[in-house]
Amino acid sequence: MGERRESKKRETRQRISDVATELFFARGFDAVTLDEIAAAADVSKMTVFNYFARKEDLMLDRQDDLKLLFFREAIRARPPGQSPIAELRALMGRLREQKHPFVRFDRHAADFWRFVAASPSLEARLRELNDEAAEGLATELSGPTPDGLARLAAGMIVLTVRTARQEAIRVLERGGSAKKASAEFFALIDQGFAAVQGMASSDTRG
Repeated sequence: MGERRESKKRETRQRISDVATELFFARGFDAVTLDEIAAAADVSKMTVFNYFARKEDLMLDRQDDLKLLFFREAIRARPPGQSPIAELRALMGRLREQKHPFVRFDRHAADFWRFVAASPSLEARLRELNDEAAEGLATELSGPTPDGLARLAAGMIVLTVRTARQEAIRVLERGGSAKKASAEFFALIDQGFAAVQGMASSDTRG
């Protein structure tokens, strides 16, 4: 019974997100109201709020990925003797092999990120998620009261990911292939992580 209830909740959440995304793309983010989303998804406005605290979260619904929670989990679960940056490099390799959505670049991804970039409120929310990601990574690198070097390393990791993603999307927008976009993404990831490795202390460098 519990599994069925959880499955139904996941289905409801996904339906609301899908309906909202379709409306946003059709009419623009600011033009769509939460009342309209609720009606289109056949749920109450309160139900929408039960699953999404903010309107922006309906569009940026893969928040665990955007907050880089799996980066933190990988650092926490790394093998003994494995440095954080080495583990993150290994993680990116695994994501690439799995063709995970986080590292997939195609026309759909380009349309999504172009839409986000065109909305000040979505961009503002994305910056908040980036800040949360950096704070969480700093804590993972250096404990509950991270020092300045850990915060710097965490900020560089987050900036590396965002910059690599932006450049991959630019490759697509210039007519490049998904393969070229992916190559650009991973090349910048490697360079950024190498920079973190070069500046980090023995606690954080890879």
